[in-house]
Amino acid sequence: MQYHHYKDLEVAIASGSYKTDGMAIVPCSGGTLGRIACGASSNLIERAAEVCLKERRRLILVPRETPYSEIMIENMLRVTRAGAMILPASPGFYAGETRIEQIVDFIVSRVLDHLGVENSLMQRYGEPARRRHPEED
Repeated sequence: MQYHHYKDLEVAIASGSYKTDGMAIVPCSGGTLGRIACGASSNLIERAAEVCLKERRRLILVPRETPYSEIMIENMLRVTRAGAMILPASPGFYAGETRIEQIVDFIVSRVLDHLGVENSLMQRYGEPARRRHPEED
């Protein structure tokens, strides 16, 4: 794993020639969403997102703010039309979650699913019930 400062636009990931399978921005602020929607990146996160869109790679944005303003909804539509996926942090609440970790795992699992990363963070619909954690008893 590598760390790059968000203001460093000279790193390889800022270029379309650097191969990635995609990226997720979690959480994605309304400002970041707006700059991505307008193609006006001001930092490495936004530039890498622009690269994903122009190279037709997976881009998943998990909005931070709620409720959504009309401007934010329009920006969501704009990035969706450009190829991004908006994935709100809205858990299903249908698997009998009893701990906050299960709710977080649900969202993380959905993001990973859409990035094509295998995971077993949540019980999937139609699967047998998973063993409970000892702290749930």
